Amino acid sequence: MTSKIVTRFAPSPTGYLHIGGARTALFNWLYARGRGGAFLLRIEDTDRARHNEAAVAAIIDGLSWLGLDWDGEPVSQYSRRDRHAEAAYGLLKAGAAYRCFMTTEEIEAARLKAIETKTRFESPWRDAAPAAAPSDRPYTIRFRAPRDGETIVRDIVQGEVKFPNSALDDLIILRSDGAPTYNLAVVVDDHDMGVTHVIRGDDHLNNAARQQQIYAALGWTVPSFSHVPLIHGPDGAKLSKRHGALGVEAYRDLGFLPEGLANYLLRLGWSHGDDEIIPQDKALEWFDVAGINRAPARLDLSKLEHINAHYMKALNAEEVVAKSAPFFERAGVNLDDAKLARLGRAAAFLKERAPTLAAIVEASAFLFLERPLELSGKAAKPLEKEGVRPLLEAANGALENADWSSPAALDDALKHVAAEAGVGFGQIGQPLRAALTAGYASPSLGEILHALGREEGLGRLTDVILK
Repeated sequence: MTSKIVTRFAPSPTGYLHIGGARTALFNWLYARGRGGAFLLRIEDTDRARHNEAAVAAIIDGLSWLGLDWDGEPVSQYSRRDRHAEAAYGLLKAGAAYRCFMTTEEIEAARLKAIETKTRFESPWRDAAPAAAPSDRPYTIRFRAPRDGETIVRDIVQGEVKFPNSALDDLIILRSDGAPTYNLAVVVDDHDMGVTHVIRGDDHLNNAARQQQIYAALGWTVPSFSHVPLIHGPDGAKLSKRHGALGVEAYRDLGFLPEGLANYLLRLGWSHGDDEIIPQDKALEWFDVAGINRAPARLDLSKLEHINAHYMKALNAEEVVAKSAPFFERAGVNLDDAKLARLGRAAAFLKERAPTLAAIVEASAFLFLERPLELSGKAAKPLEKEGVRPLLEAANGALENADWSSPAALDDALKHVAAEAGVGFGQIGQPLRAALTAGYASPSLGEILHALGREEGLGRLTDVILK
């Protein structure tokens, strides 16, 4: 019988959920959930000088927005410090660790000597007799790492990676103030939480070798490792602030949908044939860490917009209005009942043209112009042509009696006016568009009129006729 798969996401609270961390969380979530396993959340908050509860809240908020739920309560690594110390002293008792009384100055000098002689740094206390230990000096606990041979990490993504033990010195596992170091805390926490698969960035690959040694010394089963290449910027360099938004909340504020961002992150370094749009149910069915590419993926905002546009088109009118409302508020647009009604009628075609929720605001600018519209310059030219006024009057008369229930019915009414006047549709369309939108980007005339509604549409047209 196969044991239950357990994965975890273990971010440090740095202030936001990093886009790379979000992808790591997604991979862990998909791998566990797709196999009926558990996905756990652990906040690695042992650095109390940098600890910030607001940062923890930002991580939780980002995961929740992406739809990545976890089992149980989030675990605080700091709250488990006594358990970490217990494990350190257990290793000490078993002879797999030792007390080190070196001062900071002594450590620095020894490290410089090791670099000069190209040898492994070792504390003189590694093989010191217990009786030599001073009773009045603070000490750290160091792991007694093997000197000879090699440590082999069998990684699902990276393959078999060999580390000569001569390059892995005796790391501190418990500081003199009783605080655990990262590599010990991670091993103890992953073991106690029952983690079977560790999926994380490949910047932790070197840590995997040290952690594997600690697992062996404690007599615990080593979890399956999968180290995922980091996300790079469009220029191929490691993702940084100069590449733009780094946090998930920044993409949310840019108007991306969680479904769109999750789909894009899934495709960053993993693929399923030529499939680009992968809904969550298919992602759960198809995702496997064995399919992760060893090469770093590059962030491409145009591809993100393309994928997000697919999910924008899938929204219904009510969702378009509700999800875009905060972006209108940020832009200073007060959506009263009349404006909400216009936006709802326009939603069907706005979502086809806007790749993000933020783009909805710009695409719908023509809807919320104040009457009478300001018509000048290029926008007014179609209205200044000879013979335009009779055409507008004829259009106004036809629209007063037209069916306003659909854009197609309104387009048909205007085509009939053009045919009756014996002119091309463009001759009536250009001045009408100017009168209704003042030159702002807009869809077809039927869609414009349908979105504005009968009262607003005829009102704008009348304003121009009577001017």
